[in-house]
Amino acid sequence: MKVTFPHMGNLYIPLRTFFENLGAEVVVPPLSSKRTLEIGCKYSPEFACLPLKVTLGNFIEALEMGADTIVMAGGVGPCRFGYYAEVQREILKDLGYDFDMIVLEPPQGHFWDLIKKFKYITNKKSFKEIYLAGKLAWKKIILLDRLEKMVNRIRAVELEKGKTDKAYKKALNLISNARDEQELAFARQQIAKEISSIKKAKERNLLKVGLVGEIYTLLEPFVNFNIEKQLGELGVLVERSIYISQWVRENLLPSFMKSKEPEVLAKLAEPYIPCFVGGHGRESVAQIVSYAKQGFDGVIHLLPLTCMPEIVAKSVLPMVSKIHSIPVMTFVLDEHSAETGLRTRLEAFVDLIRERKEEKEFGVLSGD
Repeated sequence: MKVTFPHMGNLYIPLRTFFENLGAEVVVPPLSSKRTLEIGCKYSPEFACLPLKVTLGNFIEALEMGADTIVMAGGVGPCRFGYYAEVQREILKDLGYDFDMIVLEPPQGHFWDLIKKFKYITNKKSFKEIYLAGKLAWKKIILLDRLEKMVNRIRAVELEKGKTDKAYKKALNLISNARDEQELAFARQQIAKEISSIKKAKERNLLKVGLVGEIYTLLEPFVNFNIEKQLGELGVLVERSIYISQWVRENLLPSFMKSKEPEVLAKLAEPYIPCFVGGHGRESVAQIVSYAKQGFDGVIHLLPLTCMPEIVAKSVLPMVSKIHSIPVMTFVLDEHSAETGLRTRLEAFVDLIRERKEEKEFGVLSGD
């Protein structure tokens, strides 16, 4: 059995660790690229949203490399993500590929069903073995999330441009290559040393921008044109609303292990979206309210074209922006989106919020 899975940010690192530690042969598809997108678009329905197209491209590239078992997440609610695996399965079968697809549905009280699927993938490994492999993978997820947060803060104030990105790539390799908890602890120390060596300017008057929206377009740098890096290069401290650890908690862990954050966010969004609309639509609105309360200078909202939950969220954003006095800019992404256009809009948005911040500070100083 040769296992593969789609890319979504750095998720491939803990997934590879998990399956390899359970004895499975893992085929990691090439990082998402223009070729991946072209392949996915060629065989996907035109109206399908961008994540389906890119992940289909991931699967085809992995199958070409010899993979025979696809592991894909499922979903519930109005978001079409829950249908991805079924649609992709039929497309791949029509193309003549011979494979098995394992869909990991959110447990929703049936956690042992999820364990059974892991046992099937890993040739009936014991619960203890699955737990130990999962423990190491989880620690990698936590470290990756911390790393991404540090990088997004430091990139905005680095004195030597590009230094943070070099350290980031080195850190990813260290985490990926760690074979056990001891090696991961050593990697953590090396990363801390590498990050602390980066010379930084003072964070005085630093612009702070929050990123909200559909999870895949937030986490996958290929589809969002590495927006976090671009904002950092413009001197902006970026905070993303969703990280891999949150997604795992919400979708793969039993209910008693989940955090209370979704309940808090639901209350923040209630005046604007009083019910669940699928995906992270309600959370996007709530996070904008939260960022406004924290004094952020602006928010960028990302979504794939035709994403229903985020379209619902987008409909109330002008009101949220006005009430909470925070600029919000939306990027709708599909296979026709271009980095040049995004960069131009980003630069204009950053100029706008910088001028707005300076005007507010001048008003305070002048007593207006």
